[in-house]
Amino acid sequence: MAMPLSALIIDDEPLARQELQYLLDREGDVSVLAHGSNGIEAVELIRTHKPDVIFLDVRMPGLDGFAVLKKLMALDRKTRLPQVVFATAFDQYAVKAFEVNAVDYLLKPFDSKRVQRTMEKVRERCAEGQTAGSASSGTKEAHGERVEEQRAQSRMAGAEAKLDALLKMMEEQAAVAASGAAGAGTNGLGRSGKVVVRAQSRLLLVDQKDLCFATIDEGRISVVTKALEGDSNCRTLEELTDQLDPEQFWRVHRSYVVNIQHIREVVPWFKSSYQLRMDDRKQTEVPVSRSQTKRLRELFNL
Repeated sequence: MAMPLSALIIDDEPLARQELQYLLDREGDVSVLAHGSNGIEAVELIRTHKPDVIFLDVRMPGLDGFAVLKKLMALDRKTRLPQVVFATAFDQYAVKAFEVNAVDYLLKPFDSKRVQRTMEKVRERCAEGQTAGSASSGTKEAHGERVEEQRAQSRMAGAEAKLDALLKMMEEQAAVAASGAAGAGTNGLGRSGKVVVRAQSRLLLVDQKDLCFATIDEGRISVVTKALEGDSNCRTLEELTDQLDPEQFWRVHRSYVVNIQHIREVVPWFKSSYQLRMDDRKQTEVPVSRSQTKRLRELFNL
């Protein structure tokens, strides 16, 4: 049986820390050693505990997630960085680049299935690291510690360069998103009442009223109705939402847009949060972000 994984949770939101702790506890083989609420605490906790994996919020006051990793590398160039899982509210298009430097990313509010998939990646990475470590012991004896140190420094320098490039990419992505929002409504699309859905090698025109919900995962936007499931031609959920009736469609989560008329049930979930059970064939449960909980309560008089 595999050894338990040690973990740290670093996030400035107490509810986010509690929610992730709850989901990791359900994994059974993850021991959360400590919580941190900012980047300064993160650096000290990582150096003290040397965990297998850290769940690191991207945006925190003072020292953000990227700065935490840079700080660790600056303090000790020989430090073996733990596996990193970024927690963020950014759209998947920007977050996709995280995979260069991190095991995975999690969008808030956290989804249990997504956490399970992330932990599978963490376990695979840890297993690969242990295998590589065993293989390198012979190399160290043959070539000396100097060679191994040079390799470690080279890896750190490469990781630091990638982090710099990644941060720049994030800033550019935010600027593009801002300019796109400013120009919304000028592309002539309007709200025709129809949505283009690619399904079974066909381009179908679906009435908006029949659309149950849309979701984005790994850059792919899925559109679900009672009768079919397909892909949207849109690049982002914002682009799709611009085509939809704002009176009927609600962005309940960074990854989901739902048709209010197709909500079948409101399901209480973790720490006064909710999920929406839709009326599609799978009765999909859609998470409601904490920022949208107030609107949910007002909408249904909860």
